[in-house]
Amino acid sequence: MYNIQTIAPDIVYVGASDRRLAKFENLFPIPRGVSYNSYVILDEKTALMDTADVSVGAQFLENVAAALNGRGLDYLVIDHMEPDHAAMIEAVLLRWPGVQIVCNAKTVPMLKAFFPGDTAAIDAALLVKEGDTLELGKHSLSFVMAPMVHWPEVMMAFDTATGTLFSADAFGTFGALGGSLFADEVNFERDWLDDARRYYANIVGKYGVQVQNVLKKAAGLAIQTIAPLHGPIWRKDLAWFLGKYDLWSRWEAEDKGVVVLYGSLYGNTASAAEAVAAQLGARGVANVKVLDLSVADVSEAVSECWRASTIVLASPTYNGGLYPPVAALLDDLQSLGLQNRTFALIENGSWAPMSARLMSAKLEGLKNCTVLETKLTVRGALNAAQDADVAALADAVAQTVKA
Repeated sequence: MYNIQTIAPDIVYVGASDRRLAKFENLFPIPRGVSYNSYVILDEKTALMDTADVSVGAQFLENVAAALNGRGLDYLVIDHMEPDHAAMIEAVLLRWPGVQIVCNAKTVPMLKAFFPGDTAAIDAALLVKEGDTLELGKHSLSFVMAPMVHWPEVMMAFDTATGTLFSADAFGTFGALGGSLFADEVNFERDWLDDARRYYANIVGKYGVQVQNVLKKAAGLAIQTIAPLHGPIWRKDLAWFLGKYDLWSRWEAEDKGVVVLYGSLYGNTASAAEAVAAQLGARGVANVKVLDLSVADVSEAVSECWRASTIVLASPTYNGGLYPPVAALLDDLQSLGLQNRTFALIENGSWAPMSARLMSAKLEGLKNCTVLETKLTVRGALNAAQDADVAALADAVAQTVKA
């Protein structure tokens, strides 16, 4: 059965949700699933805004057919070629053989790589560039190039009639949609913000400069609705969510807060990390988040590093190096280009603690980051004789968020 909803005059949501997929991009756990959003514009000419993942392909095609209600499809606008949005292109071409592809020049080689059997339709594509328009009747699409947000061919389309920005992967989030399509119909801050941040930090986080460029372009548009390719659609409080993207893309902390991230073989390093967290609470530091890196997915830890201004890292020395989950997190933070954070270090080594030095060396690759001189060294198990050391580190960390 088809499942479509009108989101703006003449604009119909035809996407679908996948609640079975365990990991997005086979990397990031998505216990709440994910949506693949797509939209049909019904005017003198009809346009389909992107397709969907093959996992929801049958539902997607049924939805598109229901929205068209017997009409033909004039245009297929491809804003992003990643397969979770482009996998059904060939099926659309077969179902509506008269459709013309609309894309930019960088998309064409990708189309030929993914769909080598559709060269005629690809060669007949209408190529657009920054500021070009596509007239559908009352609706006019103006194209905004958004390279490396987060693939080189990405573009957005702005419908001047309704103020709808079809934003590709920008402003998306993990999570399957329910009956409510709009962000104002759910408690987004409570139920969706963590997934939105995790989505941004892990998938788009590296490209903050490019996101800033797109935000500057968006500021010049009279946006009334943001229609992303994943997650809820925005029609209210746009400034609030745009503000989050502005912070995240400038690598500025969302909260003046602390996250404690530890790796621990037998619980001794975990005990030291928990002791510091408890001392922070005693000093009035609110909402301290503690994660065991052997249990929490690294994508969750990355998201917390985007949220918090101060990061406490705790690692035992392991085979003369860092405990692997801690090393993996630091590698990810380097790859994603995290900036503007304060770090505090806890190390453990029964006979030769080296992890603080090794963590510091990895953190040197992050821009505008500070490592506190005060650190906590544990040799095996934390003991009462080190109460002053725990207090000293808690004092130093608390000062970073209270200053």
